[in-house]
Amino acid sequence: MNFKANLVRIVGRATGVAALLTLTVLSGTAQAQLKGAGATFPEPIYKKWFAGFQMATGTTVDYQAVGSGAGINAIKNRTVDFGASDAPLNESEEASMPAPVVHIPTVGGAVVLTYNLPGAPQGLQFTPQIIGGIFLGNIKSWADPAIKAANPGKNLPDTAIQPVHRTDGSGTTYIFTNYLKKADPAWGTIGAGKSVNWPVGLGGKGSAGVAALVKRTAGAIGYVELAYAVENKLPFGAVKNRAGKFVMPSSESTTAAITQYIPELKKNIKTPTVDAAGAGSYPICSLTYILLYRQGGAKAGKLWSWVMEPAQQGGAAALYYAPLPPALAKINVDVLKSLK
Repeated sequence: MNFKANLVRIVGRATGVAALLTLTVLSGTAQAQLKGAGATFPEPIYKKWFAGFQMATGTTVDYQAVGSGAGINAIKNRTVDFGASDAPLNESEEASMPAPVVHIPTVGGAVVLTYNLPGAPQGLQFTPQIIGGIFLGNIKSWADPAIKAANPGKNLPDTAIQPVHRTDGSGTTYIFTNYLKKADPAWGTIGAGKSVNWPVGLGGKGSAGVAALVKRTAGAIGYVELAYAVENKLPFGAVKNRAGKFVMPSSESTTAAITQYIPELKKNIKTPTVDAAGAGSYPICSLTYILLYRQGGAKAGKLWSWVMEPAQQGGAAALYYAPLPPALAKINVDVLKSLK
């Protein structure tokens, strides 16, 4: 084949590719993409929202559930459009960001105590002192008098307790330890954060790691998100709240707790919502956050403005998350409108 014929063929192919690309764009199948990374806690509801956003706008969202600590690092390094964290930035983390960021709470969720105690029923009851005592290593048996007193009439064997905790920087740990810090005075020496120095117990990476250890260790107890526990058919218990009521975790009891904190959240969006007042409040629950830059966050802000619409928030309860109270969603909308 001579040079001229080759040239004609190459030009023809290039023209065909260009035409195909043009047709793709015109038909609306070319898609913009947003990238996010962070918390595992809200992953199920985020997947649902991102699929809906793609259908509505054609924009895909690539979200990597790698943990709150990794999400904070990702937004700090500007490798994503938004970071996700169950723990708001502390003062040093916020100061280390290359530019000002905003916190957008997206949904509420409960942290539950899941256990492996053959023969024990779903819904064992725990007080703050029992939970703190277990994770401090002071309560060592399921037949401990404190556990029996909280669970009258239930057959509790003299099985050794093996507490299980997260080893990675975790927003779930932040919620759990903030609860213990507030509800059990004996926990004060340990403190609260995404990582703490656990006095006793086994460590697992991520919710999957904690759940796996609990499942294969007789007498084990650990903490995971409610949605994760339900999805994986893990037993979990009720917790005694500030009003003295044993409350099971649910979308409704989480919303009840978060609603108690609306006045404080209006002043400081980072306010922890653990150990809330109110007879119907589940005490180990929190908001989870998206981190966006004030300058340059408008593109991702469109996604989260869409999420704040009432129809989208309505999908949260079906996945065992707590929809934001309207007053809190309105705060978010006003902040998102201000992004550049």
